Amino acid sequence: MTDEKWVAKHWLNVPGPFYTGLTDNCWTGRLVAPRHVLYGGEHRNEFVYRQPKTPDEVENVWRAADDDPLDGYADDGDERWTPEAVRAWWHDRDKVVEHVTELIAEWSTQSHPERVDAAQGGRDFLAYLAGDLEADLRAYVFRLDHGRDPAPGDVLPAL
Repeated sequence: MTDEKWVAKHWLNVPGPFYTGLTDNCWTGRLVAPRHVLYGGEHRNEFVYRQPKTPDEVENVWRAADDDPLDGYADDGDERWTPEAVRAWWHDRDKVVEHVTELIAEWSTQSHPERVDAAQGGRDFLAYLAGDLEADLRAYVFRLDHGRDPAPGDVLPAL
């Protein structure tokens, strides 16, 4: 089943161990993982926009996965992402920025609490894209290349 999830991987997923394939579009993921899950793409279904780093964050992403009736979440990204694929995703990030910016504009015209929250999540994602995500992805590529997290003094690869 996970192969099917990878093949159906949502194009907005940030590279890392967690990702979504086909999920529902009931907008439940942000209820439990608001700093990690957002909605987008053609069907506004769930994707992972920030990889969890702490045990509590991992638990929150798993709770979002548990709430998905289509069982569309997976955690085997480390076995599937390659350094080249991470770099390709980063290279195409302008498409991500454009799409998320359009979503924020759409959601910001609506007063429904879910839309207001989603717009805030979109703004958080854009700030992450413009800030810490590059360093996180460089560390992820290091981990994929070396099989371990980088240690102080390790040189991180370029994207």
